[in-house]
Amino acid sequence: QVQLVESGGGLVQAGGSLRLSCAASGSISSAIAMGWYRQTPGNQRELVAMILRGGLTNYDESVKGRFTISRDNTKNTVYLQMNSLKPEDTAVYYCKLNKSPMIYWGQGTQVTVSS
Repeated sequence: QVQLVESGGGLVQAGGSLRLSCAASGSISSAIAMGWYRQTPGNQRELVAMILRGGLTNYDESVKGRFTISRDNTKNTVYLQMNSLKPEDTAVYYCKLNKSPMIYWGQGTQVTVSS
């Protein structure tokens, strides 16, 4: 069993930056992928960014050029650097770890961007 703990969320003005962290209780080096998702009330959870075991990354079009996902296998942590934040980025952000066949989710961290 792996536990994921997100941190770094908060309230920021539009145009500002935040860095989210997701610390895993176990090794992430063998994980197929790790990703950040976000969810707003009444909507489905959606992919924001993903990083594969080999380092390849994938981003939702709405965050390309503004967000950067990275992982530090030595710290068992994945990060999401969020720059040029917009009010529409407001959501609860969740970390996901894919260690097939197991999938793990964090508890979420709130990001609120004021206009």
